[in-house]
Amino acid sequence: MQHDARLEELSTRIREASGFVGRVQELMSRYVVGQDRVLDRVLVTLLCNGHILLEGVPGLAKTLIVRTFAAALDLSFRRLQFTPDMLPADLVGTMVYHPQQMTFSARKGALFANVIMADEINRAPAKVQSALLEAMEERQVTIGDETFRLPVPFMVLATQNPVEHEGTYLLPEAQLDRFMLKVIVDYPSYDEELEIMRRSSQAVMVSDVVPVVQPSELDAARALLGQVHVDERLRRYIVDLVSASRSPARLGLDDLGRLVEAGASPRASIFLQQAARAHAFLHHRAFCVPEDVKSLAPDVLRHRIRLSYEAEADNVTPDECVSALLQKVPVP
Repeated sequence: MQHDARLEELSTRIREASGFVGRVQELMSRYVVGQDRVLDRVLVTLLCNGHILLEGVPGLAKTLIVRTFAAALDLSFRRLQFTPDMLPADLVGTMVYHPQQMTFSARKGALFANVIMADEINRAPAKVQSALLEAMEERQVTIGDETFRLPVPFMVLATQNPVEHEGTYLLPEAQLDRFMLKVIVDYPSYDEELEIMRRSSQAVMVSDVVPVVQPSELDAARALLGQVHVDERLRRYIVDLVSASRSPARLGLDDLGRLVEAGASPRASIFLQQAARAHAFLHHRAFCVPEDVKSLAPDVLRHRIRLSYEAEADNVTPDECVSALLQKVPVP
């Protein structure tokens, strides 16, 4: 009885705290046609204090989504076009010498913003990727002998083109694991593309966006997220899913065991629980249900499953592996 009362009180607080979600969605719909799922995942990532990798061909409004999203939440935004000649100092910063005073001072790099869009991250060399991913993990950078904290919130949205591989540097699995979600950005539907054409003649500028979320609202939402209830049976379901990616044969998926070289680490279990909580919050609920986990599982797991050469030869995708796991693992 007491537990039910606490849950009811938490439900009321979450319904109030999640009120800004509808305002963000309504504003985004004025600037972006479709891509609701991408926006949902970006919101999940921000609430969880994580980072997200968006994969899609050019021209699918990835930059527009991120820029409008940052403006709607009144967050500072910086877009970085990654190139092969980029240096770590371009991101982190460098020490500048002042000859008249004979002193050095730190000049901060491009990472000092709330929302960083790392466009075509796989075009930058390994040293630059490492500098970015270290900042993502530590949320601070060191310039000379000084350490600077990055702004709060700090979220990296990296993009990569799945088609063009010439002149790119593949992200190692250890670095991919730092991204909470990897989201596939799909083409718009037929009707959505028609609407995009209709709107193309209208001069709508992102600079005209008026923020619809106060910083205090975002802080309150993130503070409440850890209180969203996750039943013990749902926790076991999450661990079952993730551990099955490492040893699918125990579920009778012998063919999958042949195709998967390495499965997801325990970090995936942590991220999947956090993402499920955020998904429940976005739907104004104080508790998680299996659908929250099943909805986010592909985005959490697809970049953490390393396929064998056999799988690549058979054109098997990580998404097909995740789908097989979701069908086989018993749902509580």
